[in-house]
Amino acid sequence: MNDHHFIGIDVGTGSARAAVFDAHGQRLGMAVNDIKTWRPQQDFVQQSTVNIWSAVCMATKKAVVEASIKPGTVRGIGIDATCSLAVVDHARNPVSIDPDADPQQDVIVWMDHRATPQADFINSTGHEVLQYVGGRVSPEMQMPKLLWLKQNMPKAWASAAYFFDLPDYLTWRCTGSTTRSLCTTVCKWTYLGHKALENGIGWQRDFLQQIGLHDLTDNNHARIGTHVEPMGQPLADGLTQQAAQDLGLEPNTAVSVSVIDAHAGGIGLLGGDTSLNQQLALIGGTSSCHMAISDQPRFVEGIWGPYYSAMIPQMWLNEGGQSATGALIDRIVFGHAASAQAQQRADQKNQSVYAFLNNRLTEIAADQPIDFLTRDLHVDPDFHGNRSPHADPTLRGIITGLRLEQDIDQLATLYLATLQAVALGTRHIIDRLNQAGYAINTLRVCGGGTKNPVFLQQHANATGCRLELPAEPEAVLLGSAILGSVAAGTYPSVHEAMNKMTQPGTTINPNLETQAFYQAKYQVFHKLHELQHAVRQIMNPTL
Repeated sequence: MNDHHFIGIDVGTGSARAAVFDAHGQRLGMAVNDIKTWRPQQDFVQQSTVNIWSAVCMATKKAVVEASIKPGTVRGIGIDATCSLAVVDHARNPVSIDPDADPQQDVIVWMDHRATPQADFINSTGHEVLQYVGGRVSPEMQMPKLLWLKQNMPKAWASAAYFFDLPDYLTWRCTGSTTRSLCTTVCKWTYLGHKALENGIGWQRDFLQQIGLHDLTDNNHARIGTHVEPMGQPLADGLTQQAAQDLGLEPNTAVSVSVIDAHAGGIGLLGGDTSLNQQLALIGGTSSCHMAISDQPRFVEGIWGPYYSAMIPQMWLNEGGQSATGALIDRIVFGHAASAQAQQRADQKNQSVYAFLNNRLTEIAADQPIDFLTRDLHVDPDFHGNRSPHADPTLRGIITGLRLEQDIDQLATLYLATLQAVALGTRHIIDRLNQAGYAINTLRVCGGGTKNPVFLQQHANATGCRLELPAEPEAVLLGSAILGSVAAGTYPSVHEAMNKMTQPGTTINPNLETQAFYQAKYQVFHKLHELQHAVRQIMNPTL
């Protein structure tokens, strides 16, 4: 297998990345290209499939060059992406979802909340499918977005030949296959994978009729997916001639059924561990996702799922999440009056601004744990709503304990309080999961902020859990490459490939000295949520 190489392609919120791995999970080369985002109005977040595909192709070509391999040794490709909605017409051209009709903007990004009223309407139906999304659909899912599009842009709705989850759009560009992923359809489209296994009927026709999307059932659900397959299955004959040319690879290279980006991280993190009931995969980035696996369905209010075979084959997935983690931390740091000064000081030391603030916290704290610096400063992190476990996109953030000073030390302390708030949000999700039968005591982490040592230690301290980092820090890319290895036939199953291509890394244990502090801090965390509801009731007594 020395000449077997696999490419993982990952499209996040801000960039497209590609990496080359060997059959043992060793990363040989990696490249990144930024992608564009437009925000034409509040709660609208849009991207372009043309721009995304271009970024994917550039990143893939660069990764192969960096890996110093021949394109012909690439046996398989796995692709993951954010769960954004891509819309194309019968001629395979973009269909604009932009209110101002920009022809290139054909992607409604996952974090777009324009469809909040449509989500509320869908939730009011009380249909059975809602049991499998934690009781409520989110405006970040596809059915509310589709309903918004039909109600507000009827010409675009009529022009659309296909509605794709972004990962499935990318495999379509690669292979010409309109096959959808069991991961994307189960997690974001209300497709019931376990029902498909039982009776061959995954799309629930009565649900689509009830919410006003009955036309999606036409032609055997052709616009949303006639064929749905599990991750790791090969698509068509692999790369088409055109896609191979675009990517700088060989035609007919195997391409796996796609996966959502966070779920690829779960595949790259969990390996062959048998104690899954005690493990939570935490994938950080612009948002954070919390993946828990069980062999039986567990219904947890406010936690997405249970999803059948949506990440690990034949296992049930519960998925918690925070709608803004990386984005929130950036907002706090770069929106502060002292951010420019902090950036300048960081540049002088050849550091990132986060490394600079981390060091400054250590200096301020002197001999005590840095955690204690925020005893009188608290943050409710729901600036972009709450994905889990409140499942309320209308919630907003709160900061209490601010001072008049706006110097670097105050910025550093507010930054720390924000990291702690995110960690306490993770604790809240873990509590809900454990109440439903899990026994989570270990977080396996990757991505985004999880490369920040203070972020990691705060999560260990706030949750009381042990953190385990993988040997390969780019676990999302590795997870996709694992699927590529299965599609190529190098490994017979996803389980086998996970065993062979993942390795454990370092461990971070909680600081027991902070236990009582975080118990108090967690009480404040809940009080701030209660306060928000109390204030809303005062200002809107009829609600």
